[in-house]
Amino acid sequence: MWLVRASENGCCPYYEHPTVAVVVDSLFLTNQPGQTSGETNMRKALLSLGRWSGLAILLFTTSARLFAGSQMPKQQWTPRDRNRPLPPVVTPGTPSRQEEAGVPPSDAVVIFNGSDLSNWEAVSGEGAAKWKVGKGYFEVVPGTGDIQTREKFGDCQLHVEWTTPNPPSGTDQDRGNSGVFLDGLYEVQVLDSYNNVTYADGQAGAIYGQYPPLVNPARPPGEWQTYDIIVHGARFDADGKLLRPANVTVIFNGVVVQDHVNIMGPNVVRLGAPYEPTAEKLPLRLQDHHNPVRYRNLWIRELHDEE
Repeated sequence: MWLVRASENGCCPYYEHPTVAVVVDSLFLTNQPGQTSGETNMRKALLSLGRWSGLAILLFTTSARLFAGSQMPKQQWTPRDRNRPLPPVVTPGTPSRQEEAGVPPSDAVVIFNGSDLSNWEAVSGEGAAKWKVGKGYFEVVPGTGDIQTREKFGDCQLHVEWTTPNPPSGTDQDRGNSGVFLDGLYEVQVLDSYNNVTYADGQAGAIYGQYPPLVNPARPPGEWQTYDIIVHGARFDADGKLLRPANVTVIFNGVVVQDHVNIMGPNVVRLGAPYEPTAEKLPLRLQDHHNPVRYRNLWIRELHDEE
């Protein structure tokens, strides 16, 4: 340890002056692991200034470094550790074109195979989904109700393609309206938002009733639109207390419109409803809003924490 007494004129080891004594750890004066020669020279230069300002800067920068190091998550693996397991190899998919859907990544769970709705069911509990299936797509049949996946999913990457009727019919919220309900609870709005004015948090790409999209990259009606969504579901403790809110990122036609936003609560008729404890895996739901919106090329990649 070095004992430094600081005064208006400067500071030096064992300086005798009736001012506050400052204890400086020897780490200020010696090389530390990972410390560059530039950092060492900076420390020496600051000490040589011999003034309160130099000492204050030194104390601040070193404390900040130590604090930052203490906030770093503990790592099981050291840098460049060759014993660390390698990530699995995934064959990337191919992008869609307006004329045809692309191919999902090799590890994706395909939730619409292009020919039937065997992976879906009616939310109402009335068995099979009653929406119309066409060539490579399926379409909302107004009045038949929402549908959901039979399988349940946790944190995931979700890909959805959708299109609204052309020529368009209706205005505002009555024009190509549907919705993608993540975990069956949080709605990413589907709407014909091309030259169609509505409230900000109700247009395509919005987290409905909560967050407007950052921009409006909607294509004209009749053209296929794409959502790529990253969702991390809410977590609760054993007593049902919320540990973390759901978090969502949405890329709409290749443009980020929701950037890692925390969901305020489930989307229900009474907006702003509080979280209620849910399972970590839940179905994906699509909304029947009485408009014949079409969907194709839906797939999910579940995301898992590194072990």
